[in-house]
Amino acid sequence: MAFLTCKLCEAETCYTTHFCDKCRKIKHLINLYGERVHEVLDKVLVVHKSEQQAREHTEIKGEVTKRIGVLKEGASKD
Repeated sequence: MAFLTCKLCEAETCYTTHFCDKCRKIKHLINLYGERVHEVLDKVLVVHKSEQQAREHTEIKGEVTKRIGVLKEGASKD
């Protein structure tokens, strides 16, 4: 029944309130700290485009380095 799910996470079942226990805690923190909660979430949990590109570059560079090493090993055996 859709009307019994938590209004925030939409996963937990709630019979007497709109929010499950975990989401009620989040709502309470938002009420206490306001916009600061959103700032912290953005800074800590959200991966921004520039950070994502840097991680992709690092991953690609590592993969290329591994493949070059494998190719060099294969060439030295010949």
